[in-house]
Amino acid sequence: MKIACIGGGPAGLYFAIAMKLHDPDCEIDIYERNKAGDTFGWGVVFSDQTMENLSATDPESAQSIADSLAHWDDIDVHFKGEKQSSGGHGFCGIGRKRLLNILQDRAAELGVNFHFEAEIDPANLPTADIVIAGDGINSRIRDHHADVFKPDIEVRANKFVWLGTKKVFDAFTFAFVETEHGWVWAHAYRFDDDLSTFIVECPEETWRGLGFDQMDQDETSRACEALFADQLDGHELMSNAKHLRGSAWLNFRRVLCETWTHKNIILLGDAAHTAHFSIGSGTKLALEDAIMLAEVLTSKTQPIEEGLKEYQEVRTVEVLKLQSAARNSTEWFETLDRYLDFEPIQFAYSLLTRSQRISHENLRERDGAWMARMEGWFAGKSGVSERPPMFVPYALRGMTLKNRVVVSPMCMYSSDDGLINDFHFVHYGSRAMGGAGLIYSEMTNVAADARISPGCAGLYKDEHVAAWKRVVDHVHANNAKMAIQLGHAGRKGATKLSWEGDNAPLESGAWPLIGPSPIPWSAENQVPQELTRADMDHVKAEFVTATKRALEAGFDLVEMHAAHGYLFSSFITPVSNQRDDEYGGSLENRLRYPLEVFTAMRAAWPADRPMAVRVSATDWMGEDGITPDDTVKVAEAFAAAGADMIDVSAGQTTPEGQPVYGRMFQTPFSDQIRNTLQCSTMAVGNIYEVDHVNSILAAGRADLVALARPHLADPYWTLRAAAELGYRDAGVPNQYIAGHVQLKRNLEKAALMQEFKA
Repeated sequence: MKIACIGGGPAGLYFAIAMKLHDPDCEIDIYERNKAGDTFGWGVVFSDQTMENLSATDPESAQSIADSLAHWDDIDVHFKGEKQSSGGHGFCGIGRKRLLNILQDRAAELGVNFHFEAEIDPANLPTADIVIAGDGINSRIRDHHADVFKPDIEVRANKFVWLGTKKVFDAFTFAFVETEHGWVWAHAYRFDDDLSTFIVECPEETWRGLGFDQMDQDETSRACEALFADQLDGHELMSNAKHLRGSAWLNFRRVLCETWTHKNIILLGDAAHTAHFSIGSGTKLALEDAIMLAEVLTSKTQPIEEGLKEYQEVRTVEVLKLQSAARNSTEWFETLDRYLDFEPIQFAYSLLTRSQRISHENLRERDGAWMARMEGWFAGKSGVSERPPMFVPYALRGMTLKNRVVVSPMCMYSSDDGLINDFHFVHYGSRAMGGAGLIYSEMTNVAADARISPGCAGLYKDEHVAAWKRVVDHVHANNAKMAIQLGHAGRKGATKLSWEGDNAPLESGAWPLIGPSPIPWSAENQVPQELTRADMDHVKAEFVTATKRALEAGFDLVEMHAAHGYLFSSFITPVSNQRDDEYGGSLENRLRYPLEVFTAMRAAWPADRPMAVRVSATDWMGEDGITPDDTVKVAEAFAAAGADMIDVSAGQTTPEGQPVYGRMFQTPFSDQIRNTLQCSTMAVGNIYEVDHVNSILAAGRADLVALARPHLADPYWTLRAAAELGYRDAGVPNQYIAGHVQLKRNLEKAALMQEFKA
């Protein structure tokens, strides 16, 4: 087999090595446009897993790499004159030039042919059975066949420059410096006995304000030396991109191709995909691509065509995992302004957990002493002793919660004409006994024709008040607080019970629907009647009456449901509001009626009791619907009207939405609202682990965390979390103490067994 590999970076070199080890008779030519010693960048970060993969493929080159690695354990974060140091992270790095030399020598030893300073025309590729396009992030081959490979290329906002220094950093160092034009920061780490990588990053506005757009590479180095003089201790910054004209500043390009093969061409490494440098996984992905591709091309068990399909499928999954983490990390740096009011210890925590790959308990395993300081600081803000963040009290107006775990509102579809029953008493009561600090009612409707289904709960009759008061009193007796979520289904009403067909219209007994515009939820659903001014007044009065009834029932908090495509949500999103009066058109106009109703509710609710609003932060419709930036304005308007907390959900506003699911997938929206507006938020959405809750709270991404399905599966989720964390003051009911002690003992034994096996 004759193979031409275009690009002599780590991907192409390691593929050649792996291929030669699998098939010594294959003929491989590597074509590299630069000289043998030229390279862009300074150091490469490796994980233990990457080294294991290299050792399994080629122990000889892996040993040479291992012998050249620089190791460090700590991460130092310099912010506002303080240094936060967290240990136990276990990094290792190697100079990019040293890595290339090792791989070049090993490839040459195995019989690979090299052609340096060879500029290959993508329209006239070398004659070969297979052409490997390993020509990097700016791949000319990929771009030449863009109609086939279909690359999705996203240019990120920040500017960065890759420099080096002889200052040896003992820790992976993040240094943040404030200038008159904004913040600039460095990612620095040692990769050799006397050399470190020093990447400088900043927003484009700051970059221009500091004049970097007018500087050449030498001037850039000198200016960055002045900015980071405290970290460099008199050492110079150096560029090894002298062969480039002008500035070496870049915007990162996130790449992912739909197709990785075309005829005899196969994309490899950065040509097929990239992951932002802030998580240090680009080279890892490229090397793992190379290992699998060599296995596929030399497989004796399946045709090459099938193997290449599997190559793309398997590697795409790994790429998407890292790109998801990289996106979180990239966005953290791009939205740095949100976190500048944090105290240094929380700022460092937020930075360390930004990608969601490192969690709260994972940080505790790495550096228990630092985590103890972090938890002590977090608890101290609320005037209590050190404890896991989820068990730190939280106050809104006159309501103080014993912890920050919330049972999310979940429709039970088990009421009769809005009247709840013994099922609800047990349902809510068991979750209060289960330790959560705040129990939400399901969406409770302000009128019979405001219901989603015939089984939905209501607060539109006096008898409803007594039924709810029975539940609220029991919740209070178990030292928890209770919130009621008041809503109107709007165009999503008159449907079957969820288990009979989600959003499926009733076949009989349906009631007329209303909405901002006569636009049905779907072609199968009823067309709503457009609200008149008289209708608006009627619905507003229903919400005010329900609010007063909520006070009679003893609820601690009232929430307006303005999310998920129900009535107020339908006003806010342009997807369902196409009015041409003062309640349609601009976002300000679309918000007018929901704000009017909320203001009336606030006036009917005691000043010492809090109110909240649930919002859908995005329609998942891009610019055609509500965007997260729009929702910041929505939240700001509700906060100005007296909302004490924004309950941040997303989607369910149109069946045309395209959600992007994942762990804690809605938490970034809460983060954006909370830290842009400095207001209280509640996060919800695929949050199910104890670690999720503590990480969200400690990083300042929300003030409360709501869990829905986990509480359906386990009413005592919070008490189980306390046992898992070894927290003793969770308020276990006396009747259950013996069981809780046994649970804690069982969990400790399981942890010891897991540690023993490891």
